[in-house]
Amino acid sequence: MLKNKFNIILIFSLASMLFVSCDDFLSELPDNRTIIDSPEQISELLTGAYPNDNYMLFAELMSDNAGFKSLRNDLTLDLQQQVYEWEVPDFNQNQRDSPVAFWEDSYKSIAQANEALALIKDLEGDFDLKAQKGEALLVRAYSHFMLVNFWAKHYDAATASTDLGIPYVLEPETTLIKEYKRNTVQEVYDFIEKDIIDGLALVENNYEQPKFHFTKDAGNALAVRFYTYKGDWDNVIKFANKVLTNPIEEIRDDAFLGSTLSSEALRHQYGNKDERANILITSPTSLWQRNSIRGRYGMNAEINGMFTSNNPFNKRWAYRIFTRGTGNFFVSKFEEYFRFTNPTTRIGVPYCAIVLFDKDEVLLNRAEAYAMKENYVSAVKDLSDFVSKKTRLYNPATDILDEALIVSQFPVIANEYEPYYTLNTKQASFVKAIAEYRRREYFHEGLRWFDVRRFNIKVEHITDDSGTNVLTLEKDDPKRQLQIPIDAIAAGITPNPR
Repeated sequence: MLKNKFNIILIFSLASMLFVSCDDFLSELPDNRTIIDSPEQISELLTGAYPNDNYMLFAELMSDNAGFKSLRNDLTLDLQQQVYEWEVPDFNQNQRDSPVAFWEDSYKSIAQANEALALIKDLEGDFDLKAQKGEALLVRAYSHFMLVNFWAKHYDAATASTDLGIPYVLEPETTLIKEYKRNTVQEVYDFIEKDIIDGLALVENNYEQPKFHFTKDAGNALAVRFYTYKGDWDNVIKFANKVLTNPIEEIRDDAFLGSTLSSEALRHQYGNKDERANILITSPTSLWQRNSIRGRYGMNAEINGMFTSNNPFNKRWAYRIFTRGTGNFFVSKFEEYFRFTNPTTRIGVPYCAIVLFDKDEVLLNRAEAYAMKENYVSAVKDLSDFVSKKTRLYNPATDILDEALIVSQFPVIANEYEPYYTLNTKQASFVKAIAEYRRREYFHEGLRWFDVRRFNIKVEHITDDSGTNVLTLEKDDPKRQLQIPIDAIAAGITPNPR
């Protein structure tokens, strides 16, 4: 509902309804004043500008990380079934964890960032607002980046200048009704890149709780993902090097965590501000903690077998797999926080702590960039650091990752991985290895869907207990792009082809 979102000029009154991750992930904004005239108030406004809805349910269920589990599981079934089957929803309700909710909340985030930028422009002669401006630009860049990677074709240098992107909004709404058009993918990427570069030049780290804001590390991590999806390998390496100093001491130590922590402790650790790997954390309203475990679709026995296999040293992966009931396998990652709005009737709002960026992703993206630059020595070093923290009973004296092992364990299959750029045989093996490592590391988190899109991977989904009814998402299928929400189409936004 893009037009309606931007018709609200005084969005500050929304601040009291937006929640920000702090120690308990639920620090409520203190007021809803509409007069913003100090750096502190602009910072508060930006605190509420981070997206308040979660993409992980629909991104995960569209990917090959999701399989059919049981007809007995029916949590939010309508939404789950439609995204699992890559169908356009037959309803347009703003349901929690849905594509429509994420679209609307992302544009609300953009609107709030733009309002902050307009206020900064008015006040910057009286105050030093460079840090706030940098944060606002990075928030705006992130939200547009996620939107274009769900609702448009993946970036292809040969077609980006004609492929339909999403509306890139650069200023607050100042008219009652304004028409928006879809920029091309190239235009959107150009705007994102400018916002990232400009934001990084200004943003600082001096927050009370830096992991809940775009800091320099978070901005650089966004740049790493952006340039990875674009295929600009030199910039991936450049910005990753600003984040990583000694990766083996900075990434998530799953070998230690998985051997010492319970399921409850693991899900608390995942989104914890004290976890060394975490860079940017948010707490959107979400039921994903429940649905990632008990939904009808997700990690079934077959996917669990894939998940636990193919360790390079023929050892067990350090990731802990838990079960709840029959056929419900899960990695313990998410902690739900429930805020009661009516304690008597037990009515309230669920929040889920999630990690938007961490150092493990930066490391894997840098390894991919090194492989694409045919710097296999550096790629192997990054991957060795990574798997050392993901392998149970890892022994550095005997567990040695090298080019030959990667190539033998991840043989090239014709037409399996097909990005818009060319892969030679060795690059293809490395890319496949990295994608599989990334798949395990970010299970339940939705990042696999972006690899499905950028590598044009075919996906098959079984849809019932018989195992014989199979839906296939073919390469280049237009369903890889989510359909524009109905209300946005009604407001004049061009729909995606079907």
